[in-house]
Amino acid sequence: MNTYIALLRGINVSGHKIIKMAELKKMFENLGFQNVRTYIQSGNLVFETNETAIPKLEKSIRKAIENTFGFDVHIQILIPDEIHKALEMSPFLRDNSLDIKQHYFVFLNEIPSEENWNILKNMELKGEQMALADKILFVYYANGAGKSKLTTNLIESKLKVAATARNLNTTKKLLEIASD
Repeated sequence: MNTYIALLRGINVSGHKIIKMAELKKMFENLGFQNVRTYIQSGNLVFETNETAIPKLEKSIRKAIENTFGFDVHIQILIPDEIHKALEMSPFLRDNSLDIKQHYFVFLNEIPSEENWNILKNMELKGEQMALADKILFVYYANGAGKSKLTTNLIESKLKVAATARNLNTTKKLLEIASD
């Protein structure tokens, strides 16, 4: 049995694309997934299945969400090793002068082109720091994520890839849940 972490983008935000986690969990169970666990209301699930093709999983879950809840949601599925690697690779976690509450992981569905990465990293963003490693954008929001112009929508538009972001606490907790 393989353990996966599903990250849904843009649900339960500002009254849009509302999905109750109990209903989402049931939908995952109806798809045949086992040991389904949710974490907070922003669309984080850990589940187990014998399926090994991640694109197939993403497609079937995305279709099930549209059929069940009536709207399309970007979904990204990761394996626990990818989360572990992200936590180890983060350049901002090694800097003790930075407030860890302002550290975010932006999980990308593919590696962006060097040209698009250069466009994003050269933007004037008043204290925000970024680093890219494969399909993970590490972001440190010096003044808080809520006050930043560096939103997931902006990241997607500049990098031209789908993305979903999670803060450090959520990222750590998802790895913990997946390890149970």
